[in-house]
Amino acid sequence: MSSSTPGGAKPQTTTLWHHPGQQHDPDEVHGDPRYAGRTPSFVLWNLLERYTRPGDRVLDAFAGGGTTLDVARSMGREPIGFDLAPRRDDIRRGDARELPLESGSIDFLFMDPPYSTHLEYSEDPRCIGKLDAFEDEYFDAMEAVFGEAHRVLADRRYLAIYVSDSFKKGRGFVGIGARLFAQLERQFRAVDHVAVVRGNRKLEKPNFHRSALEGNYFLRGFNHLLIFKKELPETARRR
Repeated sequence: MSSSTPGGAKPQTTTLWHHPGQQHDPDEVHGDPRYAGRTPSFVLWNLLERYTRPGDRVLDAFAGGGTTLDVARSMGREPIGFDLAPRRDDIRRGDARELPLESGSIDFLFMDPPYSTHLEYSEDPRCIGKLDAFEDEYFDAMEAVFGEAHRVLADRRYLAIYVSDSFKKGRGFVGIGARLFAQLERQFRAVDHVAVVRGNRKLEKPNFHRSALEGNYFLRGFNHLLIFKKELPETARRR
């Protein structure tokens, strides 16, 4: 573990995390702040502080704006990033369902995948963000992602998935977090489930709350952080 505490940040000790903004370190920007759907660096720093060591290979299979890569590099880890639509030179073009990596070569794996079709990530027809979570195809695609994650992750190492549920007027609610948790349990050992309260300024706007009351639905106020560990059968027997 690293002992650094940039900007006075402290490792979280409960399963309820609050992040008021994107950056955990006021002196350094991690990730492209213009990228829609960016991951809070606060989340990455906490995960890497707890589950990795200097020199570990940290993979983000949905690298997006590069937050994982920047945080990992700042902590002395080796960052590896793939995305179907790379935005930076240090992110390689690749599909999370078929990664050009050796089996068991990754020490920590983080994923912040699309949460259904709420954002436009790329024009690539393979993009999982084009799959509606109201349909089985979305979860079939994520099953393939988790299979590839299991292949590239080293034994007894950790992965974390950061996701939100989905609600659409006229269609209803999909518990993406719960369904992905169940899928992950088929291949990995569950470590914990964290609720990350989002510092979203949109939630402060009266018109959003008025619409939620009138429509009798809830605004999304937190994301799921699902933490798992790979354990091969012989490892599990030794536990």
